[in-house]
Amino acid sequence: MFQTELLLREFVTHDVQRYILAKPEGFSFTPGQAIELAIDDPKWRDQGRPFTLTNRVDDRVLELMIKSYGDHDGMTQTLGKSQPGQKLLLSEPFDSFTYDGPGWFIAGGAGITPFLAIIRDLADRGQLEGQKLIYSNKTAGDIIQQRELEAAFGENAHFVCTREHSPLCTHSGHVDDGFIREHVRDLSEEFYVCGPPAFTDQVKKTLGDLGGNTQSMEFG
Repeated sequence: MFQTELLLREFVTHDVQRYILAKPEGFSFTPGQAIELAIDDPKWRDQGRPFTLTNRVDDRVLELMIKSYGDHDGMTQTLGKSQPGQKLLLSEPFDSFTYDGPGWFIAGGAGITPFLAIIRDLADRGQLEGQKLIYSNKTAGDIIQQRELEAAFGENAHFVCTREHSPLCTHSGHVDDGFIREHVRDLSEEFYVCGPPAFTDQVKKTLGDLGGNTQSMEFG
């Protein structure tokens, strides 16, 4: 385990916060890896939760973006009220998603966060050309890092809002069977899928029926 401390906490949407942590000496990871995070307090040390790191590997600090679920998770709720200086514990990093080549990043809600470090790494290496994004949220106000994603994917960024029509959303509706069949043409590409269970199940089933291979993870 590594001990660190919280340097900054700020909201990036109404229910998602960015946490900037001191980077422990000797800590390293690869894009797409996650850690188990615990609050270094007797009540919470055995209540660690897995989160994917979102920062670039060479950054001097660590970054996490975590959605608050109200009473859904006591640790996350407590973390969301922590102040700078709070001591935290990190596990060794472990694999979450592995980048296997160009393709589609398909995310629902906070499911975008496991992809951010990979996307940032690809952007730094000039390897985002031709990569594609489908990102579904309830409303435009729920979209995490929209400007960054627009800059990264350009016209290949599809922002889907399920509960409103907004100029910030390129599509309204759901990422259902019809949507995927309309937009996905090349099934030889890689598919990276992350989101709530119903979302990932729907996307995986459609891609599987079409003959696509997916990496997936349920989130939230």
